Amino acid sequence: MGWTARDIPDLKGRTSVVTGANSGIGYVTARELARRGSRVVLACRSRQRGEAALNRLFDEVPEARAELRLLDLADLASVRGFAAEWGEAPLHLLVNNAGLMAVPKATTVDGFESQFGVNHLGHFALTGLLVDALLNAPGARVVTVSSMLHLLGNIDIHNLNAEQQYRRWLAYGRSKTANLLFTHELARRSRDHDLLAAAVHPGYADTELQTRAARLERNQIKERVARLGNRLLASRPEAGAMPTLYAATAPEVTADSFTGPAQLRAGRAPRAIRAPWTVNDAVAIRLWRASEELTGIRYDALSG
Repeated sequence: MGWTARDIPDLKGRTSVVTGANSGIGYVTARELARRGSRVVLACRSRQRGEAALNRLFDEVPEARAELRLLDLADLASVRGFAAEWGEAPLHLLVNNAGLMAVPKATTVDGFESQFGVNHLGHFALTGLLVDALLNAPGARVVTVSSMLHLLGNIDIHNLNAEQQYRRWLAYGRSKTANLLFTHELARRSRDHDLLAAAVHPGYADTELQTRAARLERNQIKERVARLGNRLLASRPEAGAMPTLYAATAPEVTADSFTGPAQLRAGRAPRAIRAPWTVNDAVAIRLWRASEELTGIRYDALSG
């Protein structure tokens, strides 16, 4: 791959928010943005883990301008609190990175199926509440991390919360399809504004996503197998973060693009494999309207 973190342009004067920045590709994304001069906000659920990540970042990039702010995407009150604290101060980059993968069935604080609630609805709400801040920053971008496993299935608009049936991998795939449909519709609504919406996937990168489900189940065998798979098959988080960093900073990125490796290993490819159902205008609009109803958040500043 020709493009690397060394190709990130000078980001001095720009401000970035990265959700789930305490580990994995989120941490690498935050670190490399800070290394190139961006002020970076690590938006993390756990204060302890967030502070550890922030200290590590300062160790690796002593000149960094970075801070921790708490954000729990499984709690819309937390999302609203984060956005209220932010206000309308210019925000140049929002990286919707945090997520859950193939976890046992659970619900968020607001009663949503956890993968759909965190991966899609939490980021839908956060972006909507920060849209004025994004529009106040020239050349702002929203980069949403999807997955190649969106190919597992289209959303079921009548069963968004998996109330009729729950299969963890299908629910994960549908939540990642929702990320792409969200990006598609956000790009359409932003076409008359100085705001670019793009999506990425990291390939198979060594992150905590693969082990979290086993930890929640307290299944040590599954956790060991997941860690072994990461060691043998996965790319390092530094490689997994490349599509995100590219979409966040490269000048040639276009609206509604989907960047990621065409194969299992992480890295950047000009265009990732994308299911046709993720660029369906009618489905994207239906999901958007359903997301507005579920979260109570509307993007009044963007054309419908």
